[in-house]
Amino acid sequence: MTMTGIGAHAPRGAPPPGPRLPWPVQTALYTRRDRWARRLRAKYGDVVALDIWPWRAVVFLYDPAHVQAMTGSPPSRFHGGEGNLPLKPVMGEHSLLSVDGDEHRRARALLSPLFTKPAVRGYRDAVRELAEHEIATWPVGSPFPSYPRVRRLALRVISRVVLGADDDPRLTRLRELFDVLPAVDIPVLLGLPSPVLRRWGRWRRAALTLARLAALVHAITADRRADPRLAERTDLLSRLLVAAGPGALSPQELRDHVVTLVIAGYETTASTLAWALHELARHPAAARAAALAAASGDTDPLEAVVKETLRRHPPISELPWTLTEDVELAGYRLPGGATLMPVIGVVHNDPAHHRDPSAFRPERFLEQGAVPAHTWMPFGNGVRRCVGANLAVLEAVEVLRVLLARHALTADRRRPERPASRLVTSAPARGARIVLTPTGGGAR
Repeated sequence: MTMTGIGAHAPRGAPPPGPRLPWPVQTALYTRRDRWARRLRAKYGDVVALDIWPWRAVVFLYDPAHVQAMTGSPPSRFHGGEGNLPLKPVMGEHSLLSVDGDEHRRARALLSPLFTKPAVRGYRDAVRELAEHEIATWPVGSPFPSYPRVRRLALRVISRVVLGADDDPRLTRLRELFDVLPAVDIPVLLGLPSPVLRRWGRWRRAALTLARLAALVHAITADRRADPRLAERTDLLSRLLVAAGPGALSPQELRDHVVTLVIAGYETTASTLAWALHELARHPAAARAAALAAASGDTDPLEAVVKETLRRHPPISELPWTLTEDVELAGYRLPGGATLMPVIGVVHNDPAHHRDPSAFRPERFLEQGAVPAHTWMPFGNGVRRCVGANLAVLEAVEVLRVLLARHALTADRRRPERPASRLVTSAPARGARIVLTPTGGGAR
């Protein structure tokens, strides 16, 4: 079967080019992959074959036309859940990120209505309340790493949205477990499936944390099922139970949905907020425009800041989809079982698709047609697009609105921070250090 694409010419059926390094070496390079991915493209082109454990046969894609061809193909041709194999020990067998086929369609049909724009607007006040409380504790006048603080805020927000208000002490314990779970540490994720590694060091600690997490989630969801006021509750867990109907979801399915919603909902949002603060602190004009928008209540420029941050620093670098059959792409023959990975960070920062891509210019998202839709994909595309995208943007906008209406941002040094290595999500290596100065304003 043929998948239309635009790329380098090659004899029909030729395999893509790529390095001939042993798979353990390529796997090690993958854990520190940002610059490596760019070097691979410069050397081999837009379609690069790799050998990375646990997938082994991996193909990096750098051309948005190829990515569009992939996401526009019939869902039966790709298994996104199979491509997300390293996430399964943490997210679970029934996670929306882990399943394929009919189970994926059912799960997506159940969860998507909970995350429409009108549905997530109902959480705006909760986000604002938590943001105001957290930001009031931040240092003023001295440098501090903002990433740990926005990570804590994002975890409080998503746990409130998913599980409800903090009137159950088990929710505090649950947040503590999520906070210490290395859910985006690539070496931990790659090693968790190994029974041997699970008996040692960081893998043992992660396995114990997951067991405690599961026990708590099972207890909370069992009580929630029995709540006589279940239909009146607005948290996502309650709405999910009502939408599914009595007994429709097993305890394990509920555990997997809750864990996925919380981890995916706070790790990526924390990364986005940290990078947004990092960029605004280094771009005074953009920060002043955003502050004016925050003071006036105009959210469009703030949303543009969030989208430009996602362009410059997408939380997830690649989107793995595993082929279920042989396909042809850009003149290359790709075998069934190979995992295709669009390299989002390279696509987003390619001058062929974005004018002056290394510049932080939020206004490009306010200009009609300046950012072609198929060249901006921080939440993925097609049937595997992140269901929580609307909530993530709303949360980031509201946090920025609260912060920028009260404080001006500066950086403790002009040199930008590099992304931290070994993480699935992209986070500033020094923690997005900033300095806050009060402006005397207040969010409306």
